[in-house]
Amino acid sequence: MALKPFQICDDDLTPDLVKALAGEAYLAVDTETMGLIPQRDRLCVVQIANAAGEVVLLRFSRGVRQAPLLAKLLTDPGIEKIFHYARFDLAMLRYHLGIQVWPVFCTKIASKLARTYTSKHSLKDVVSELCGVELNKAAQSSDWGAVHALSAEQLEYAANDVRYLIPVRHKLAQMLQREERWELAQRCFQHLPTLVELDLLGYGNVFEHQ
Repeated sequence: MALKPFQICDDDLTPDLVKALAGEAYLAVDTETMGLIPQRDRLCVVQIANAAGEVVLLRFSRGVRQAPLLAKLLTDPGIEKIFHYARFDLAMLRYHLGIQVWPVFCTKIASKLARTYTSKHSLKDVVSELCGVELNKAAQSSDWGAVHALSAEQLEYAANDVRYLIPVRHKLAQMLQREERWELAQRCFQHLPTLVELDLLGYGNVFEHQ
């Protein structure tokens, strides 16, 4: 199946989409939610992009608690799933759909380890520097759970949040290897499932002194 540049589906992927994406080495993934607390705020959208920049946007109805085909894709050991601030997205996917995504690359962690010459590590800042693209973030704080169709601005925002993650990942990987921080980054990514579990159990930061 040939992917369209952009397509939308509801509540789970289709078998054809899973088949089309399963051959990818890298997939960029992001989520849109009603807020920042998994136990309170529902998961509304998961968007996925491949290296060609083709985007699938998956909308979730209220009450949906599983998406088996999405889970099959996000747990495929042969596909690296790339997030920006994976800690949040992994928690949302685990809490709402029971998906423990792996393997993972977090571009925010990678940026903080590689781009030590700056304190600006938002997706907008990283994409601007590494890809020369200015992202429009106006739709970030909007109603992603609305029953009606998402606006053109929301669709563009959701697509752009994943469309540049794979090239960003590759450029950060080069920087990490050059600065001899690649193995350190890998250990940080391996720690993410434990950190997510602690977050969901309400432990906060157990590594703090107090």
